[in-house]
Amino acid sequence: MALKPVTVSQINHYVNRILRSDPILGDVAVTGEIANFKVHTTGHVYFSLKDEASKLSCFLPAQNASRLRYALAEGMEITAYGSVSVFERGGTYSLNVRDVEVNGEGDLARAFQALKDKLEREGLFDPRYKKPLVPLPKRIAIVTSPTGAAVCDLAKVIRDRNPFVDVLVWPVLVQGPGAAPDIAEAIRGLNERFPDTDTIIIGRGGGSQEELWAFNEEIVARAVFLSEIPVISAVGHETDFSISDFVADVRAATPTEAAVLATKDVRAMASRAEELKRNLFRTGLAERIRMLEYRMENARLSLASSLTDKVRGLEHRAELRKAELEALSPFRVLDRGYAAVFDRNGGSVSSVRGIGPGSDLTVVLKDGRISVTVQTVDEGEMTP
Repeated sequence: MALKPVTVSQINHYVNRILRSDPILGDVAVTGEIANFKVHTTGHVYFSLKDEASKLSCFLPAQNASRLRYALAEGMEITAYGSVSVFERGGTYSLNVRDVEVNGEGDLARAFQALKDKLEREGLFDPRYKKPLVPLPKRIAIVTSPTGAAVCDLAKVIRDRNPFVDVLVWPVLVQGPGAAPDIAEAIRGLNERFPDTDTIIIGRGGGSQEELWAFNEEIVARAVFLSEIPVISAVGHETDFSISDFVADVRAATPTEAAVLATKDVRAMASRAEELKRNLFRTGLAERIRMLEYRMENARLSLASSLTDKVRGLEHRAELRKAELEALSPFRVLDRGYAAVFDRNGGSVSSVRGIGPGSDLTVVLKDGRISVTVQTVDEGEMTP
């Protein structure tokens, strides 16, 4: 006897219920290559998984896509975890993806590049968003594993360079599925609970690409970008690059270099300051000597100028006195035809009194002397 006819919707609903209740199809892991990869404006992701012979439609809800550790891209080999169900309206079945793992180093490189391209397009690597490091920090926070070698190296180098810095260690997982959320939460927690922190260093020592992957996850990149506190990314060795390196304010090749970048060597600064002080003293002393020499030279020139002026003044006054004396000299009278008369004792004779006939006199003219003997003396006022 034939079964009672059912509607299309009923059969699709029945099949969907059977699939969801199947212990294997309700929690399945499927490996394949991504094809027909599309991201809807809602954030949902649609793609196919394919192998050599078949394809399987996959649906990744937006809320699950936002939690993925890896950025998916066309051609990647992955393992998708989820459940098989029927899209009842269309009558097609697909794998509803809950989580994804990337298979192989080459596919990890694709995931890395896919996320890097996405974040770069959004501007998370733009230099204008990079914050400068505080030159003399008071507190540095280290976000890393509490048991790794990196935390010991970081703390030691920081304290050796500046023992006055407060070092705060925020322990986190640095590898595995829970590491990225742990690191992101640490960055957010430091900004909220310890906003006076000057610098955050995130990182770990070396490892494989898979071991370093937590620092390539989007959740960490966005936490670093949104941090108000400057972040130094120090992941792995010098040749290792992570997404957090591109987003961080400063990238350090190693954790040790991060400690050097974050702190100034105060002992070297003190030594330099002392050297500058000595140089300044020597320079200042030399400058003072040059200034004194300059002042002495100015004083010498000023004194010389003053003495020259005084000598010239005295010479001028002497010339005036000389002219006055010459004007009063009796010898000037001789030039006009007069003569000076002296008695035998050399005394000047200005009157006929005391002079008589036979007196010996000397008459001085402008060009010589005449000895005379008085013959006669006539008294009376002389007129020219």
